Amino acid sequence: MAARALWKGQLRLSLVSIPVELYSATRSGASISFRQIHEPSGKPVHYQKVVDGIGPIDSADIMKGFEFEKDNYVLLDPDEVDAIKLETKKTLELVQFVGACEIPPLYFDKPYYLVPTDELAMDAYSVVRDALRETEKIGLGQLALRGKEYLAAIKPCGNGLLLETLHYEDEIRKADPLFSEISDDKADKDLLEVATTLIERKSAPFDASAFKDHYTDALRALVDRKRGNKKAKRVAAEDTGRAGDDNVVDLMSALKKSLEGTKASGKGSSKTKSSSKSTSGSSSSKSRSRGSKKAA
Repeated sequence: MAARALWKGQLRLSLVSIPVELYSATRSGASISFRQIHEPSGKPVHYQKVVDGIGPIDSADIMKGFEFEKDNYVLLDPDEVDAIKLETKKTLELVQFVGACEIPPLYFDKPYYLVPTDELAMDAYSVVRDALRETEKIGLGQLALRGKEYLAAIKPCGNGLLLETLHYEDEIRKADPLFSEISDDKADKDLLEVATTLIERKSAPFDASAFKDHYTDALRALVDRKRGNKKAKRVAAEDTGRAGDDNVVDLMSALKKSLEGTKASGKGSSKTKSSSKSTSGSSSSKSRSRGSKKAA
């Protein structure tokens, strides 16, 4: 499947605007994932949006709520949120440049590939890439993505540009409360020498391919063993669709049956009463007619 752009807009440097597209640099499908299954029925488990005392609700009835006091919310319509005008929704302007090693690793969040939209944008795009590479600088700017405005760092990456979202300063937890009780005394000289020697022996250029996700590999092996074992539990149930459909159908069926039973009971009693009335009425008529015949 072809990668889909997460954001399209302009990369701006002073008066130069370059049409660009943003793509995720990581793959979520690389790790193994599971689906929760209800063992007695063999059906997939769904998740519903429910309200206490009401039950499942329609997504169209959901609004954004900001809790300004305990259990008190101000409501915002999604359209009101979408109407907020941010220039960074369509423009990523490089407003500052810093040294390539000046940003602490703690601030880096997620990587994306930033690519030119078409061939016409190639030349200007290449100029920005090469200028960053030559000056050994990282460009900083902001862009709005998925309902949030991100701080972004742009740096050369191979033939292109890598954009990495950064945490804002107030998103970083202070380390002092956690590190304050750790001693700052110098380590034993002999132990330090052994440790540094060991580090130097194991030092090598970074190669990501040298590391594997052993846990995912073990899970895949477990799944393969289970698939090959005919005695292993397995199910072949169809996904019935929206969560709660079965419950809704069962509940509706039960209510209808209850209603039909109530109607049937009501109609039966009415018929019994009316039939008894008509029976007693006809008996009276017959008695009167017989009486009149005798009198005659």
